[in-house]
Amino acid sequence: MKNVLPEFFAAPTRRLLVIAGPCILEDAATNERIGTVVRDACAALDLPYVFKASFDKANRTSIHGHRGPGLERGMEEMARLREKLGVPVTTDIHEAAQAEPVARVVDLLQVPAFLCRQTDLLAAAAATGKPVNVKKGQFMAPEEMRNVLTKLAEGGCTQPMLTERGTFFGYHRLVTDFIGLGDMMALGAPVCFDITHSTQLPGGAGTATSGRPERAGILANAAVSAGVQAIFLECHPEPAKSKSDAGTIQPLAEIPALLKRLKAIRTALTA
Repeated sequence: MKNVLPEFFAAPTRRLLVIAGPCILEDAATNERIGTVVRDACAALDLPYVFKASFDKANRTSIHGHRGPGLERGMEEMARLREKLGVPVTTDIHEAAQAEPVARVVDLLQVPAFLCRQTDLLAAAAATGKPVNVKKGQFMAPEEMRNVLTKLAEGGCTQPMLTERGTFFGYHRLVTDFIGLGDMMALGAPVCFDITHSTQLPGGAGTATSGRPERAGILANAAVSAGVQAIFLECHPEPAKSKSDAGTIQPLAEIPALLKRLKAIRTALTA
């Protein structure tokens, strides 16, 4: 397996990094199908790729929402996919105690937006020595992520990344502030843009989150044009059957064309 992350963090403006996969770990065949399609599309475009999936979704809208296979089974599947697909993998952690066992398997740790201020969680992630991607809280100003970077640095993390995923705008609504995105990029760490969660309407379906998935492409175009170094997206062969985030997840069949367009934008921007 070639780990593309050292090259990315050494020169984050060189190639657009793609972090993508299902929202939550699905059955083995579906996980593998998603990873294979995105991996091959990225390879054809010379885009570095990291497979993403969650082993547990601890912040579901409803207590009855599907949470995933859990830590032990989830890490077994992530290890299998890492070997089978031949690409780095990432997942999110929700508790400090999860950092070390997850870091034994994955190449990049992710801290969810709602937990981005949790000092113990950030310190535990940093202590693993792995790169750490922290999603900006929907409730935080971009410049406040400077404090997140400080916590990671003081914990020993030398490869941090920040992800924008929309800002609360009243109830059941997120907006993307591109001036704020520029402010966050000015903090110095590589910045990723989450093109699927940014279309969410949080809690908009009562016991689930809905969204505007048809607008993901517009946001992706704008973010890559703005100069982000990475994109994050979730995709599924049949979005309506996704076990999580069915209201925003992108159709797998549309991902190669989306990536081709984003690569063209990136090329034009850096020419």
